[in-house]
Amino acid sequence: MLKTQNYQNHVRYYPLFHYVLVPLLAINLIYQALRLYQEPNWDRGMFVLLSSLFIFMMIVARLHALRVQDRLIRLEEKLRHREIIPGGTNGDIELSQVIALRFASDEELPGLVQKIVSGELKTGKEIKQAIKNWRADHHRV
Repeated sequence: MLKTQNYQNHVRYYPLFHYVLVPLLAINLIYQALRLYQEPNWDRGMFVLLSSLFIFMMIVARLHALRVQDRLIRLEEKLRHREIIPGGTNGDIELSQVIALRFASDEELPGLVQKIVSGELKTGKEIKQAIKNWRADHHRV
């Protein structure tokens, strides 16, 4: 059973990525840099470069997945706003605000959108903290 989500526990960690891949690649880069310092040569330099490239590739892959997720959230929320809010939001809110609003219940959504449009809520953090009825999102990247 999935646990109830709220502002304090909504951040998602992917264990294989965050607790295995990231530490192993960081350890490898540190090890290769140390070996280059101890024994400077082109081969050791190439290993440091490759280790850096692996980390860069991992970061880029993660950012691409998050970007696709953000686009899907935007589409889902645009459809949801059309159903719940008379006239929709007409693009009055930023993507980061739309992404934060995905956690709001259907009942709270119109009020929160009104607060965003009026300038009361600006950041995703402010929006998430204003949500009373949390709508869980367990399918994130």
